[in-house]
Amino acid sequence: MPIRLSERWPEVSSDRLLSECVPPPRFSEVRFESYRPDPAEPSQADALGVLRERGEILAEPRRERSLWSRLRGSAQVAPEKPGVYLDGGFGVGKTHLLASLWHVSAGPKMYCTFVELTNLVGALGMRSAVEALSAYRLICIDEFELDDPGDTVLISRLLGQLVAAGVQLAATSNTLPDRLGEGRFQAIDFLREIQGLAAHFDVRRIDGPDYRHRGLPVAPEPWSDALVEKAADQRADASCDHFVDLRHHLAELHPSKYGALLDGVGTVGILDLRELTDENVALRLVVLADRMYDRDIPLITSGVPLDRMFSPEMLKGGYRKKYLRALSRLIALANAVTDH
Repeated sequence: MPIRLSERWPEVSSDRLLSECVPPPRFSEVRFESYRPDPAEPSQADALGVLRERGEILAEPRRERSLWSRLRGSAQVAPEKPGVYLDGGFGVGKTHLLASLWHVSAGPKMYCTFVELTNLVGALGMRSAVEALSAYRLICIDEFELDDPGDTVLISRLLGQLVAAGVQLAATSNTLPDRLGEGRFQAIDFLREIQGLAAHFDVRRIDGPDYRHRGLPVAPEPWSDALVEKAADQRADASCDHFVDLRHHLAELHPSKYGALLDGVGTVGILDLRELTDENVALRLVVLADRMYDRDIPLITSGVPLDRMFSPEMLKGGYRKKYLRALSRLIALANAVTDH
């Protein structure tokens, strides 16, 4: 019998949530040495140099300085700002550089996406999150984005307290920090928080061809319900859920548990995929797509084609970047299945 994700209720400890904050498998081997800057885009080499410098400092174990060393001054001068922020389009190597900084740095260190960070705070609570994360020397945040006023206030408070505790930050995004939230909510009303966030970072722009200009990969034809069910029966560790059951279940499960929901799953099957019109449902599916992509779990679906999963209105709205990223990832996972 196939696994039913909609019948799973994983319990996830805070220790597990924190232990999973590492670069995804596809970035487990990247290093600064394997990054190849485009000679036509000097900003890429500049960003590499900036992160290498930070990496040299962070590679040294953290230790308390003696009174004598403080009077003499340090041979290695800490950066003026506690964070570095890589801004640029998709596919220019930002995540490669971010993961490389994490790999070269001495611990304790943490790597997560922005969504994972907000979910972590939601699961632990602000006070416990600050206590836990203040112990880190470096926190890397991929895909930094502010989607609503609540996230703005939450992240502003969190990062402010972490910086005060001496934590170094590194982040990537497709939006400059002083423009976060534009198109999603009245960012002007939260200008102080946004400016406070921006003040923590040394912003480095990375230019290069944006892969969004190449369009989405071609979505495969949907399977029939019968074929999805048959494949789920025949594949080891496959799941199979009706789309309606799955979306209702995700609404009852904290997003921080979506990774654990996929424990032991080798293939995800979804019956009767439908076009989404509810932003809340859509954003939950985005998180699930990210967790599936991190784990390289193949996807088989019936119903509407994957490239029609998000309504045209959604793909024009404030979450457009999130939805396009999710579509690209889901289509890649679906195209990985060849025995149709």
